[in-house]
Amino acid sequence: MTDGRPDLLTQLTLERIDPNLFRSVVIDPQDYTHLYGGLVAAQALRAAADTVEPGRVPHSLHSYFLRRGDPGAQVVFHVDRDRDGRSFSARRVTALQDGKVIFNLSASFHRWVPGPDTQRPAPPQVEDPDALPVSDRASYLASIECRLPRQDWPLDQIRVPQRAWLRCTLPLGEDPVLHACVLTYVSDAFNGVAPLATGTTRARASLDHAMWFHRPVQMDAWVLMDLCPQSLAGGRGMYTGNVYDQSGSLVAALAQEMVLDGTGGPDITP
Repeated sequence: MTDGRPDLLTQLTLERIDPNLFRSVVIDPQDYTHLYGGLVAAQALRAAADTVEPGRVPHSLHSYFLRRGDPGAQVVFHVDRDRDGRSFSARRVTALQDGKVIFNLSASFHRWVPGPDTQRPAPPQVEDPDALPVSDRASYLASIECRLPRQDWPLDQIRVPQRAWLRCTLPLGEDPVLHACVLTYVSDAFNGVAPLATGTTRARASLDHAMWFHRPVQMDAWVLMDLCPQSLAGGRGMYTGNVYDQSGSLVAALAQEMVLDGTGGPDITP
């Protein structure tokens, strides 16, 4: 813990109640109004991975935020083992508080196969993280350091970074699943539709979130998250993003849809 706050590894630790049932073990004492979605997604992925045979790592996840979570209560995760094939495993996870479903996730796991390795997107040309000052824009994230390179949209206008260097300040070891969980944790950190939102329009809450893990990632080293707004219509905003390691390899991609202020949306109250 730092300043009374549980570190990220502690927050990602789950109590196994039954072979397919898990529970978060700590409550963040900070006075948040809602449970951070990236934490629930990372914990759900951890629960799913703990039911998969060793050697299979997540390659994709798809999830929905259904109700606002209570940061002062533990979360129970129920895992459905949908399929175990020769090289793929599929899992569904339901996250509950007070008997109500707040989040669900589908994840697929695959044994890494050597083969052709190429990518089309190149990382943006930005400053090296070691040449940048530490930023407080992600101070609500546990055990995560953030540094902001050149932005495509001025921060004094949109107030939310669309591009950030991020790394975990704790040593994470060699478990690729843990690194994927930490990447999932930070993937929900910023509002990627902010450049499209004008006037009083603001993104209010995440609706759904998807990730694809292309290559192994080391989250206790720097990664660059680069977000791009795609659409603002029908009371919803959608953005995509790429995540690169410091060598320029595309390690992951993400997509998220958000509901906007004053436009209705799902019941996200507790």
